[in-house]
Amino acid sequence: MKRAVYPGSFDPVTKGHLDIIERAAAMVDELVVGVLNNNVKTPLFSVGERVKMLENVTSHIPNVRVESFSGLSVEFVRKCEASFIVRGLRAVTDFEYELQMAQTNRSIDHTVDTLFLATELNYAYISSTIVKEVAWYGGDISGFVPFSIAELVYRKIEQKKKGISKV
Repeated sequence: MKRAVYPGSFDPVTKGHLDIIERAAAMVDELVVGVLNNNVKTPLFSVGERVKMLENVTSHIPNVRVESFSGLSVEFVRKCEASFIVRGLRAVTDFEYELQMAQTNRSIDHTVDTLFLATELNYAYISSTIVKEVAWYGGDISGFVPFSIAELVYRKIEQKKKGISKV
C-alpha cells in the first residue's frame, strides 16, 4: 500500500491546501493529512477544530484520513507507516525552506522521501496567514477557503475581537 502524509498547521485549511490534498490523494492508496499541534504558534483554531474542518472538506475523498500529531513530521510519517511526505509549493520562497526540511527529514530517516507539488496558479498567493488577516479586517475570503470554512473563520475572529475589547 502506498501511503503518504501531508503535514501542516491548516489554520485554517485553504483552497490551496485542498488542491494539494486532492491531487496527492489521486497518487496514493491512502493520504494521511497530519494536523500539527505546534506549541510555538498561537493558532486561531484548536487542533480538534482543524481536524474537524479538514474531515468535512475532504469527506468526498475516500482515501483521505485526518489525524493530529505533535513533534517531528518524520516521526509521524514513521508512525503512519507512510513512504513519503507531501508538501505544496506556492513560490520559489517556499522551495528554499521546504528543501531544507526535506533534507533534514531525509537525514533523520533515510527511508522517508518528500514529494513536492506546485500549487495551482490561482491559489499560489493564498496562505492561512493571509486568510486570517483579510478576515480580521472584514474582507471577503470566499475565494481563499471553502464556504463552510469562511463562516467558521469569521465567527472565530469575531469571538477573538470580543475577547480583545474586554481587556
